[in-house]
Amino acid sequence: MLGLDALKKRIKRVRADSSIRRFFINTLFDSTFMLLGIIVGSALTPNPNLKLILTTMLSSSVALGISTGVSVYEAESLERRIYLSKIEKAMLTTLKNTSVERRAMEAAILTSIINFLTPLLSCSITIAPFLLSTMGILSINIAGYISVTLALTTLFSSGVYIGRTSKINPWLKGFHMVMFGVLAFIAGFLIDKALKAFL
Repeated sequence: MLGLDALKKRIKRVRADSSIRRFFINTLFDSTFMLLGIIVGSALTPNPNLKLILTTMLSSSVALGISTGVSVYEAESLERRIYLSKIEKAMLTTLKNTSVERRAMEAAILTSIINFLTPLLSCSITIAPFLLSTMGILSINIAGYISVTLALTTLFSSGVYIGRTSKINPWLKGFHMVMFGVLAFIAGFLIDKALKAFL
C-alpha cells in the first residue's frame, strides 16, 4: 500500500492524473473487448484448443500494451512539449533542463507505462479460468463462459468508476458498459457462426 500511495502522490505531483485516468479507461475497454472477441472465436467452439487460446490472449494483450504504451507516450510527450513551449513564450525564457520540463516528461512516461500494463491487467482477469483448465479443474467451454462473465464484470466496474468520477449514476453507467460488452459478444458470436456456415 505504501508503494501505491507513493505512486499516487507522484502522479499528482507531475499532474498526470487526468491523462492516466482518460487513457486507462480507453485502453481497458479496448483490451477487454479484444479479449471478448478472442474468447468467442477460439474458446466457445466445438473443438477449442487451449494452447491456442492462451497464446492468443497473451500475445494480443502484450502487443496491445506495447502499441498503446508507445502511442500514448508519443501523444503525451508532444502535448507536454507544446504546453512547455507556450509557457516559454509567455515567460520569454527557456524551460529546458528545468524541474518543469522533467515533471512534464515524467508525466508522459508514467502515463505510457500504466497504459502498457492495462491490457495485461485485463488479460490476467479473463485468462484465469483458462489457467484452471490447464490443471483439469474446468472444461475449456465452461472456462470460456466464466471468462466472458469476468470480462463483463471488468466493464461494469469500469462503468461504476466512470459514474462515480463524473458524478452520474454509477450503477447505470456500469450497466451501460455491460450492454456494450454483451453487444460485442453477440456480434462476435454471429460473425463466428456466419463464417463457419460459409467456410
